[in-house]
Amino acid sequence: MTLIQLPSTRTAPRSQEAPVAGTPALTVSGLSKSYSGRTVLDGVGFSLARGELVAFLGANGSGKSTTLKCVMGLSTPEAGSINLLGTDLSTLGGQALVAARSKAAMVFQKIHLVPRRTALENVCAGGLSRLNGAGSLSPLFFPQSLKEEAMAALDRVGLADRAHERAGRLSGGQQQRVAVARALCQRASVLLADEPVSALDPHAAEQVMALLAELAHTENLAVAAVLHQPDLALRHADRAIGLLRGRIVFDGEIATMTHAVQNELYSPDRAAA
Repeated sequence: MTLIQLPSTRTAPRSQEAPVAGTPALTVSGLSKSYSGRTVLDGVGFSLARGELVAFLGANGSGKSTTLKCVMGLSTPEAGSINLLGTDLSTLGGQALVAARSKAAMVFQKIHLVPRRTALENVCAGGLSRLNGAGSLSPLFFPQSLKEEAMAALDRVGLADRAHERAGRLSGGQQQRVAVARALCQRASVLLADEPVSALDPHAAEQVMALLAELAHTENLAVAAVLHQPDLALRHADRAIGLLRGRIVFDGEIATMTHAVQNELYSPDRAAA
């Protein structure tokens, strides 16, 4: 794949020298997790590189969302290692772990925005961890530099003209793009999206997936998205990882994900129907 680098409108680059596309950003090895005696993840291992969008596919309960939650620290694995941007997270604790994990951002199916706040104020929240004192207490005290960076992030997702609208008045697709802009303002290098389009109409879903692919390719982000729609993955993803009963049974270029592979991945859903 040829990656085309476009100029970015963001005012604060995440680093002085952009890492090369294809550089591993996230490496997971031997991840295991169970709930109430039921194995959810069984030795899951994969890598996620800069400049690619990877779709996680599989039936309900196959472990897709749990995998991302373990990476983000929202669920604790019983075994395995997580290496984020060259740092083994298992060796860290306290503020050092918080700082390391801030290099990854997560976008959820349920969009976690403050409805009464404007889109701009919600995006500014992505940069609050970098502020000290009164600057982090209220939008009234957000520094101008943060507002400019947030506005650039909104412009990047095509919503600069909605910056001063309350988030609760935006459509579902627009709110999801605000959530992505917030991740950009966080200056994350890894973007994990857990079912980001499952609650959206088809047109909005296409827009959000196209945005995630564009951010991977032009901003050199490492992006992973849990999806229930293989057709969306085929149109937008570079690679697919398929889970079946907690194990990875497919990991390859999207063009190699045949109907036979899809049938295997979703066989538990058909059996339960």
